[in-house]
Amino acid sequence: MDPFATFDFDDFWDDCDYAQQNYQEPPPGDAVIAELQAELGYRIPDAYVALARRHNGGLLRRSCHPMDEATSWAEDHVQVCGLYALGRQKPYSLGGEFGSRFMQEQWGYPDIGIVFADCPSAGHDVLMLDYRHCGPQGEPQVVHVDQEADYAITVVAPDFAAFIHGLVDEEAFDDAAETLEIDLVTVDRGTLSPIVRRALDASATVLPHGERHLRALARKITEEKGFFALHADADSHRMYDWMFWLYSQLATATSFTHFVKLPAEQNDYATPCYELMLPFDLVAAPFGFKTGGFAPGFVEDWWNARVAEGAIVPVAGGYRFSAEAEQRLLHTAATEPT
Repeated sequence: MDPFATFDFDDFWDDCDYAQQNYQEPPPGDAVIAELQAELGYRIPDAYVALARRHNGGLLRRSCHPMDEATSWAEDHVQVCGLYALGRQKPYSLGGEFGSRFMQEQWGYPDIGIVFADCPSAGHDVLMLDYRHCGPQGEPQVVHVDQEADYAITVVAPDFAAFIHGLVDEEAFDDAAETLEIDLVTVDRGTLSPIVRRALDASATVLPHGERHLRALARKITEEKGFFALHADADSHRMYDWMFWLYSQLATATSFTHFVKLPAEQNDYATPCYELMLPFDLVAAPFGFKTGGFAPGFVEDWWNARVAEGAIVPVAGGYRFSAEAEQRLLHTAATEPT
């Protein structure tokens, strides 16, 4: 019996271009499902297959699931970005480039089942199908696994169908006023990443009030959105500009990935990277001025736009801002009120 025969899918999926390019695949055939099950070592729940044959993977509009137990995400819910397709064509599919095995082999997630959904933290917590109690051929629970809390496991739902039926819109947990108040404290007084601090010190002669400028821009973003997060808007692009410029005071990016990603096995702030400048901190050495997550697609779109317009240019050893783009950025800091 189809567990979603009477399910209301209105406003459930977010079929944007990014979802179609990175998550969604055609409905899976029996052969693909059998291959994935053999590769992953677990039976994929019937409800997962039934959903994939209606809509195979994608970003969610109903992206929150209530929780009885607090997690690092919130006291009363977890948030999901997208569900992985049953396939291997798209990066965010079970057998894709950033699929279940990648998250376990490269990010260290426990061998308890299948990683099937990502969260807004861009890899630092995920949703998994947990087969510990039912065995590889049984009906798994859905659990939240938090890398930043030593891979803490928290039960979300008794099975996949219950998880999908339990998803609600983010507005169900509307704490906008409280979020704004907390995030304004973050941008006004939160300690800076050690990487950002080093870069500001290194550039103090050309950017004497750099910290003040960063905090003013972050406050503007926070007041306009109601929370501190970067997306595809002009002010977010300006913050990406500043992070790249500060990064360039310490190193030369050989590629977009080199600029963004935390180097493998790194557990300190020695090597600069965007992930440890603004989105995330290290549990052993936390800082306060951070967004707590990011969407790599938005940052990559900014990078591609800056390259296309000639603001980011090839240099010996990698990429930096052109002299003209750098001067425009510094002029902005010198003329805008803080």
